[in-house]
Amino acid sequence: MNIFAAINLDTYMNFNLTQMPERNPKPRTSGITMVMDKGLSIEDAKNFMSVSHPYVDIVKLGFGTSYVTPNLKEKLEVYKSYNIPIYFGGTLFEAFLVRNQIDDYIAVCKDYGISHMEVSDGSITIPHAEKCGYIEKLTKHGTVLSEVGSKDAAHIIPPYKWIELMRAELNAGSTYVIAEAREAGNVGIYRGSGEVREGLVQEILTQIPEEQIIWEAPQKAQQLYFLELIGCNVNLGNIAPTEMIALEAMRIGLRGDTFSLYLDK
Repeated sequence: MNIFAAINLDTYMNFNLTQMPERNPKPRTSGITMVMDKGLSIEDAKNFMSVSHPYVDIVKLGFGTSYVTPNLKEKLEVYKSYNIPIYFGGTLFEAFLVRNQIDDYIAVCKDYGISHMEVSDGSITIPHAEKCGYIEKLTKHGTVLSEVGSKDAAHIIPPYKWIELMRAELNAGSTYVIAEAREAGNVGIYRGSGEVREGLVQEILTQIPEEQIIWEAPQKAQQLYFLELIGCNVNLGNIAPTEMIALEAMRIGLRGDTFSLYLDK
C-alpha cells in the first residue's frame, strides 16, 4: 500500500529534454525525499510548499521542535493541504517514552492528525526487543518509520549489527528504516568529517532492500554518493527545505555533479 500523496510530477517539467532518468511518480514508495523542518514559520512553510511540493514526499518536524512551535495545528494544515505526510522527530518520541508517557504520545499524534510516527533510540537506550514492541504498538495507530543508529559519535555499531537491527524493525512493522546521521550528517553512517562509511553502507545493502531504507543525507556530497551508488530513485532524508529543488535537479542529472550520469556514452 502506498503511503504518499498523488500528484502528477510530469506537470512540473517546464520543457522537454531527452536522455532523462525515470523518476518514480508520486505517490511513490521509493525515490522519496524526506525534508527536515527545523522551525519554519507558517509563511515559510507556505512558500516552501508552493515551489517544492511536487518533490517532497514527507516532512519531519525535527527533534522536539513541534513542542515549542507556535500555531502548530495551523502550520500542519499547510502541509496537509498539499497531501504531504508529516511526522514528529524521533527525539520527541523518546522524550515521551523516557517520561513513561507513551500513551500520551499516541494521543498527541491523534489530536494533531499525525498518522506517521518515528520510533528511535538515538538519545536514550532502549532494549531492542522493547523498541520493536513499540514499533508493533504504533503500527496499530499509523505508519511507522524507525531509526537505526546512535547520535553519539563515539558509539560505533558494526555492520552486522546494523543489519540485524534493521531487519528486526522491518519485521516488527516499520515501513522504512532510517539510517541515522543527525541533521548535520556527522554520525551514524558518516564519519565525523561527514565522509560516508562506504563499507558499512554497502554491507547493509547486501541484506536490506534499498527501497526500505531512508538514508539521512543533509550534505550535498552525501546525496551525490547515494545517487551514484543507487540511482535517482534512492530514498534520502534530512534534506533542508532550501535544498529541495537543487536536490531534485541533481537527482535527474541537471546539476554539474551528476550531469553525465544519464547521458548516452
